[in-house]
Amino acid sequence: MQISSRFTIALHIFACVDVFKDEYKVTSDFLAGSINTNPVIIRKILSQLKSAGLITVARGTGGITVNKPLDEITFYDVYQAIEPVENGSLFHFHDAPNPACPVGRNIHALLDDKLSAIQKAMEDEMRRYSLVEIHTGIQELLAQES
Repeated sequence: MQISSRFTIALHIFACVDVFKDEYKVTSDFLAGSINTNPVIIRKILSQLKSAGLITVARGTGGITVNKPLDEITFYDVYQAIEPVENGSLFHFHDAPNPACPVGRNIHALLDDKLSAIQKAMEDEMRRYSLVEIHTGIQELLAQES
C-alpha cells in the first residue's frame, strides 16, 4: 500500500501558495515549475482541492486562494480531498474468501477490526498536523538559508 505522490504534491501546492502569494500569481504552470511535474497533473489536484472547498482558483489570469486559515486545514483534510478511500476503507479486502476453507471463512473476523484500527490510527495522526506547520517550517528553513 502506498499513498500516491498526489498527496505530497498537494502539500507542496499549499506551501507555494503560502510563500509566493504576495509576489506572484500562483498558477498551475508556476506550481508545475516548482514541483517539476506536468501542469495537467497540477490542474487535476487543484480541481480536487477546490471541490473539497480548501482553495479557490481564479480563472483566466489565475491565482489560488486558500479558503481557511492554515491552522484549520489538517493533513487529513488534504488527504481526504486527494486520496478519497473507496467505501471509507483504506484496505480493500479480496472479494470472496472461500467459505469452505477454515481460513477463508474466518479471515474477516480476524482482520476487519485490526485493519480498521490501523486506518483510524493513521487518520488520527494526520489530523494532528496542520498546514500552519508547513508554513512555519518553510519560514524557518528560508531564514536559515539567508
